[in-house]
Order: sequence, then structure tokens, then C-alpha cells
Amino acid sequence: MVQGRGSADLVMVNMAALLCLMVLTGHVHAATYTVGGSGGWTLNVDSWPKGKRFKAGDTLVFTYDPTIHNVVAVNRGEYSSCITPAGARVYKSGKDQIKLSKGQNFFICNVAGHCESGMKIAINAA
Repeated sequence: MVQGRGSADLVMVNMAALLCLMVLTGHVHAATYTVGGSGGWTLNVDSWPKGKRFKAGDTLVFTYDPTIHNVVAVNRGEYSSCITPAGARVYKSGKDQIKLSKGQNFFICNVAGHCESGMKIAINAA
């Protein structure tokens, strides 16, 4: 009987440790960010990411008027020159949700003059 009691105690200790581990790691969730804050995805939003820490799997929510704006995921060169590559996916729902990939993520509005007016963001996701 003593041997059986010790086994039960060991199982309880292991279960408690597992529960603690689950609780501690359960707080590591992807975050959701509204691009531009309350102003949404608009002109001069290019400085919005400054001071924020992004992780792969975080979701960016682009909120905007779809009759005058859009969102295009681009690479660094296209971001810098405000060029949309042929075949690029253009988001235009006005409430787009895009998950970040690890590394650099670049987004622009490709409506004429908007990217050049700061309607673009560059984000590094850890």
C-alpha cells in the first residue's frame, strides 16, 4: 500500500507541474493590431509601427474606406519605390486582416499618390 500511495503522489505532482506549465505558456498568444489606431489605414500612417513589438502570427487589421484605399503586400524595393508588382494580391474589403510572417513585412496603398503620401508601413516581426 505504501508503494501505491507514493505512485499516486508522483502522478499528482506531475499533473500539477503540467498544469502550471500550461498556464504559464497559455499567455503567449498572437496579438491583433489595428493599423493606424483609431484613425485607421490612411495617409501619413508610415510612422504608426514605431515603438511596437510585432511577432510572427500577429494580425494586422486594416480599416479604411474601400472606395478610396486598398492594401497591397509588397517587398522592400516595391515599398521604397511605391510600386505594385504584377499579380500582387490587392486587399480591398475595408476591413482586411493579414497575419504577419517572420521577418520584414511591407504594405502599401497603391491608389495614385497615396503610398508617396505615407500610406505605407514596414514591420519587422520577430
